[in-house]
This record gives sequence, C-alpha cells and structure tokens, in this order.
Amino acid sequence: MIRAAILGLTGALVLSGCVGQRTPGERAARRELSQIDESYRPQGRKPDLPEIKTNSPLNEFLLYAVLNQPQVEAAYYDWAAAVQRITVERSLPDPRLTFSADIADVVMSLMAGLMIDLPGPGKLRAAANVAAAESQVSYFEFHQAVLQAAYNLKRAYYQLYFLNQRIAINRETLSLLGDLERIARAQNEAAKVTLQDVLRAQIEKERLGTEIENLEDSRSPLVAQFKAALGLKPQEANPPIPAAFESSTIQTSPDELLTVALARNPRLRRMEAEIRQADAAIRVARRGRVPDFNLGLDVDVKASPFMFSPQAGITLPIWRDKIAAQIAAAQARRRAAEARLSGEEIAVAVEFAERSFALRESERNLRLLEESLVPKAKNSLQVARSGYTSGRANFIDWIDAERTLLEFQLAEVQARTERELALAELSLLIVGEAPAGVPLLTNTNGKKRSERRIEDAPAKNKDRR
Repeated sequence: MIRAAILGLTGALVLSGCVGQRTPGERAARRELSQIDESYRPQGRKPDLPEIKTNSPLNEFLLYAVLNQPQVEAAYYDWAAAVQRITVERSLPDPRLTFSADIADVVMSLMAGLMIDLPGPGKLRAAANVAAAESQVSYFEFHQAVLQAAYNLKRAYYQLYFLNQRIAINRETLSLLGDLERIARAQNEAAKVTLQDVLRAQIEKERLGTEIENLEDSRSPLVAQFKAALGLKPQEANPPIPAAFESSTIQTSPDELLTVALARNPRLRRMEAEIRQADAAIRVARRGRVPDFNLGLDVDVKASPFMFSPQAGITLPIWRDKIAAQIAAAQARRRAAEARLSGEEIAVAVEFAERSFALRESERNLRLLEESLVPKAKNSLQVARSGYTSGRANFIDWIDAERTLLEFQLAEVQARTERELALAELSLLIVGEAPAGVPLLTNTNGKKRSERRIEDAPAKNKDRR
C-alpha cells in the first residue's frame, strides 16, 4: 500500500502538471498581447478584411494593408513568441525522477527518487525581467512594421493618383496641340504661314503622344506596388484603384512636432526598451554570485520498511573573474544601447528637419504654381493663340506658351506629390501617428505605445554591490 501510494503520488505530480506564478511584467505583457490579439488575430485567425472598392475611403485601404501585410504578421508573431518566452524564463526547471539499484547476485536495493533544481533567490525573476523587456523590443518592432505598412500603402496610393493627374494634363495638352495643328493648317491654306508651322505642331503631338504612352506604361509597376502594399499575392486579382483623393494630415501642432516625434517614435521606443533589457541583464549577471540549490529524496522500495535518503546540493560560484566579466559585458551592452539611442535621436531630429523642409518647400512651390504661375501661363497661352490667329504672333510664341503651361501644370502635380509623401513620412515614420483603427496599444492619454515597467530593474547608479 505504501509503495502504491508513493507511485500514485509521483504519477499524479507528473501527469497533473504545475503552474508557476506570473511576474508583473508577464501579466502586463500578456494583457497587452490579448488586447492586440482581439482585433488583429482573433482566435489565431485573420479577421474579416474591409471590403475595398474604388470609392472606399483611404483609411479602409490602410486598415486592409495592415491586417493583410505578411511583414506585419511576422512582426506580430515574433512579439507573441517573445511574450511566451517570459513564462519559460521565470519557470523552475523540470523535476527529475531517478532510479538506482545495488546489485550483487541479486538486487540488494532499488532506489526511486525525485530531484528538483532551485535557482538562487531572485534569479528567475531577473531572467523573466530580461524576457519582458525583450518582449517590449518586439512590440515596438511590430509597431514600426504597422507604420511602415501604412506608409507603403500611402506612397503607392499617392503615386498612382498623381500619375493619373499627369496623364490627364498631357492628354489635355495633346488636345490643345490638335487645335494648334488645325489652325496652322488653316493659316497655311490661306497662305499666311508656311508648312513648317504644321510640321512643328505634328512633331509636338508625336512627342507628347509618346510621353503619354510612357506614362500609361508606368502604371503597371505602380499598380504592382499598390497591390504589394495591400499584402496581396501575385496570383491574386489586382485591387480596385481609389477614384477619390484624400490628403494627409497631422494632428499634432507644428510647434510640438519634434517633441512628439522624440517621445513617440517607435524606433526610439524600441531602443529605450533595449536599455531596459540591458538593465535587467545586469541584474541577471549580478545574480551570478548567488548559488543554486538542488533537493531530492530517494526511497529504497526494496527495503522493509522503506528507507528514505534525502539529498541536497549547492553550487559554488567561486569563479569571480567569470562573474565580473559577465557583469562588465552586461554593462557594456547597456552603454552600447544608450549610445544607439542617442544616435537614433540625432538621426530622427535630422530626418524631421529634412522632411519638414521638404514639406514647407513643396507647399511654397505649390502655392506659387496654383496662385500665380499656372494662371499666368494659361493667360499667356490664350494671348499667344489669339495673336497667332490674327497674325500678330508667330508659331514659336504659341509653342513656347503651350510648353510653359504644360511644364507648370506638371510641376504643380509634382509639388503635390512631394507634399503628400513628405507629410505621410513625417506623420507615420517620424512622428509615429498611426492611422485610426489600426491594432496598436493605446494608453490613457490616447497615444499608441507600450511602456511597461520592468520590476527590479536597477537604476543607472544603484545596486553596485
């Protein structure tokens, strides 16, 4: 009966399984993962994607891209794996069943035992803190992937739209050249001009017709980029191209943009998480001075009554140079993380200055073209046409006026393109303003972010013993 009881207890211990105690960092990480999981991958499956049509708003295309983009999905599951790793790091090692026997001519004793390793105090919590900080790094990589997917979609969207605008402008100019050729023929038949004017008009038409063909042909790679930005596979049908145009906006005031960018940029947040991870790694290295333990109990089931043999062991952390090297390496990694953060802050500030300048420059150019150059070029073309018809101006004046108007109209489209791209990059990749509805964590201030506290993380100048 005693033997059966021992075997039954051991079997119940092994088969029932045990559950460890979650650390605060683990609870927070799992809570955040659950929040994203509900909207991004409910029950491990892709959610219902928005039905996108040519008249769908831009935000539906953005949400479709984020939910369907493989790079975003890969970053999400990397984060999910990092969260699961916290449980692995804070869990005790598996206990071991042992068997031994003393044998001469017959079995003299048969020992069955159970052994368990017990890491030194604080070691498991410290290892869990490292894993929790690593999960924060993975979250901000997921955050960055979401913003990059949104930017890629916006870039393809704007380039496609403004390509259509350039084609429309060139077709309108081609129609004007058709009128010019007809007028030149009439003038030539009336012996007012030479055939050279007709030939020049035909040359301009042929040149512009080839340019339109080139622009039409350039639509294919842009459609492919738009399709890829939506996460659609090559064998899938091409997506509907938006018919309406929506300009980007930035919710933050211009005076606060750089401050907000330095506070919310996901690349900077990821590097701050790397510093917290390095802090936790320093604590792990310092815990190397603490010995580990193991406990066990052997039972001689051959003896009557049973003989119990308790066992205990302890590691001796005597290699001080190894421990010192581990601590020094962890501290060096923290300094490297701090240096990378400082360098990235400088890079973000430079990118912010460049994109802000590009935005202001494009807005100035756009304002000049809209309010002055394009209207004046249209008036100049009308004057040249009237002068040519009445014989007061020559053909070269008309062609120059037509070319000038075309140049300014295309420059206006280019300025709009540059403005939208600069605005999209500034708002998404630098300031970190995610589109509405995308699956990111939101704190009480409404900002998209994740900054969990890693418990027991040492301050920079503390815990030096």
